[in-house]
Amino acid sequence: MADVAHSESTATLLSLLRQGDESARERLMARYLPMLRRWAHGRLPTRARDLNDTNDLVQITLLSALKKLDEFRSQHEGALLAYLRTTLMNAIRGEIRRVGRAGQVESITEDDDARGVDSMVPRLDSDQWLDYERALAKLPEPKREAVLLRLEFGMSYAEIAAALGRPSEAAASMMVSRALIELAQHLE
Repeated sequence: MADVAHSESTATLLSLLRQGDESARERLMARYLPMLRRWAHGRLPTRARDLNDTNDLVQITLLSALKKLDEFRSQHEGALLAYLRTTLMNAIRGEIRRVGRAGQVESITEDDDARGVDSMVPRLDSDQWLDYERALAKLPEPKREAVLLRLEFGMSYAEIAAALGRPSEAAASMMVSRALIELAQHLE
């Protein structure tokens, strides 16, 4: 699921891609496309799925994000996944707005599968989802990434430790726990 199973680090692949190595783009796509597809599953409401189904939107968003890598600076392995999640969420919101202008609007969280099959985040209504997003945005970047990797991407603590450069599973677990406490405080 995570980069830990890959021999090349994300930072290495990003560097190669910036140097013009197109095979690095393919390896990044192979690494992140399945995770982003799982995360995005059901987040695009049924009424917003005309010619752009979720898989197409994920692929287009990932390709677009990889073309804009000069804007992205990675501190650690998990940073790119968090960046891609934000980029994809913005694309999904754009699709919902586009469909809404045509007179067919449905909340992103009202779809039957709106949380995705692997997500640990409970089903939320529109207001709760916005509150969650706002509270998440208030967290410092490492804590935000820890929450995203655990709750939204379902990564194990070992995978989170590797992605965020933590020394152990226990350290990653503690980071997630503290981040969730802080997230809860922002939600109060």
